[in-house]
Amino acid sequence: MTKVEEIKAEIDKLSFQERCELNALLNPLPDDEWDKQMRQDAKSGKLDWMIEEAERSERENTARGFPRPKG
Repeated sequence: MTKVEEIKAEIDKLSFQERCELNALLNPLPDDEWDKQMRQDAKSGKLDWMIEEAERSERENTARGFPRPKG
């Protein structure tokens, strides 16, 4: 078995999340304007309300989890 075949066999064993992580590693996307704006907004504090909302939801036990992908 070649090294590539071994890697392919191991990839088949990965979970959905692990495949996503591998894909992002092998195929990085350049930042677009949206990414740049989000990073700028985060640095300036415009998105702090989201952190506060998440912390409040956690304190009040009203936070909901994200649905898990199937696979």
